Amino acid sequence: MSLAHFQGLLGIAALLLFAWALSEDRKVRPSWRWIGGALLLQLVLALVILRVPFVWRLMGYANEGVRAIERATLEGSSYMFGYLGGAELPFALRDGVDAPVIIAFQILPLVIVFSALAAVLWHWGVLHWLVRGLSFMLRRTLGVSGVVGLAGGANIFLGVVESPLAIRAYFAKMSRAELFAVMVLAMSTISGAILILYAQTLSETVPDAVGHMISASLISLPAALLIAKIMVPGEGTTEEDRDEPGLRYEGTIDAIIRGTMDGLQLFLAVIAVIIVIFALVALADQILAVLPLVGGEELSVKRLFGWLFAPVMWLIGVPWGQAVDAGALMGTKSILNEYVAYLELAALDAGTFDPRSLLIVTYALCGVANLASIGLLVSTIGTLCPERRAEAAGLGVKSWIAGNAATLMTGAMVGLVTFG
Repeated sequence: MSLAHFQGLLGIAALLLFAWALSEDRKVRPSWRWIGGALLLQLVLALVILRVPFVWRLMGYANEGVRAIERATLEGSSYMFGYLGGAELPFALRDGVDAPVIIAFQILPLVIVFSALAAVLWHWGVLHWLVRGLSFMLRRTLGVSGVVGLAGGANIFLGVVESPLAIRAYFAKMSRAELFAVMVLAMSTISGAILILYAQTLSETVPDAVGHMISASLISLPAALLIAKIMVPGEGTTEEDRDEPGLRYEGTIDAIIRGTMDGLQLFLAVIAVIIVIFALVALADQILAVLPLVGGEELSVKRLFGWLFAPVMWLIGVPWGQAVDAGALMGTKSILNEYVAYLELAALDAGTFDPRSLLIVTYALCGVANLASIGLLVSTIGTLCPERRAEAAGLGVKSWIAGNAATLMTGAMVGLVTFG
C-alpha cells in the first residue's frame, strides 16, 4: 500500500472522528458492526463500479446515451438560438481559433431536456422501479427504514428540491434521525439533470465523466447514511406506504410540461447563481488585492480556499503538491457552488492533477452541499411540512457539514481502489 493509500485510510478515520465530535449524543453511536458494514458497502460499490470491466462498460453506455441527448438538445437550441446555440457559424473564424462554446445556450439547455425526460420516466414507472431497487438494497444491507431507503433512491434521480416531493407524505411522522438522514442524502448526491450538466462540462477533462458522476452518487449513499447516523443518532421505523401520495403527474403530456417548467427554473437558477458567484468572488478579490502581497502574489478567494482546505484534500489521498489546487476547488464547492468548482476544474492546466488525484477531486466535489442548498432544502421541507420547518432549519448547517464529509469520504474511497 502506497503512502497515498494510507492517507486515504487516515482521511476516512478523521472524517468519522469529526462526525462523532459533532454528534448530538456522543454516548450513542451505531454498532461497530454497522459502521464496518457501511464502509464495506461503500468499498464494494467502488470496486465493482470502477474495477469490474463489465460494470464500467455499462457506464460507458450511459455516456453514449448522454451524447445522444446532447445531440438532440443541440437541435433544439440551435433552432432557437442560431449559431449561439450550436448551429453553423455565419462567419469564418481566424486560423487557430476554435468555435465558441456558450454555456447558457449550448450546455445549460441539457438541464431542461433531461428534466422533462426524467419526469416522463417517473410517470411511466421506470424511475419508480430504479428508485425502489436502490431502496431495497439500502434496506437489506444497512437496515435503514423504508422512507430513508426511498429517499436514498430518489436522490440519485431527483434534485434537492424535487426529491422531498417523493416522500412528502412521511415528513410529519418520521423521526429526527430519519429527517436528518433524508437531508444528508439530498446534500451528498446530485440529480440526473445536473449530472448531465456536470458531466458535459468535464467531458474534455475527465474521461467517461457521465459514468463517474453516476458512480459518485451511488458510492456516496452509504457514506451519507453513516455520517448521518453518527451525527444524529437514533432509530427510525417509518416504512414506505405505496398508497401514500408522492410525486405524481396527470399524464405523459403533464409530465413533459411540468418537467420542462422545472427544468427551466433550474436553468435560470444556474445562470443566476453563476453570475452572482463570479461577481461576488471578483469583488472579494478586488478587496483582497489591497492587502499586502503574500509569497509575492496578491491574495484571492481561490488562494484562501486552497490554504484552508488543502489539509483536508491531503488527508483523502491527494499529494501535498496538488492539495492546494484541490483545496481551492473543494472550498469553492462547499461555500459557493459545485458547478462553479467543476467549471474551474475544467479550466485548469492538464498537468495540475495526476489521474488518481483527478478522480479523487471529481468524486469529492460531486454533491450539492453548499450554503445555498441549505436554504433550498429547508424551505422545501418547511413548505411540505410546516410543523417540521424549525427542526429542519436547526439541522440545515449540520446536513451541509455531513454532506461534504460524505463526498470527501467517497473521494477517499475511490482513491483507495485507484492505482497510478
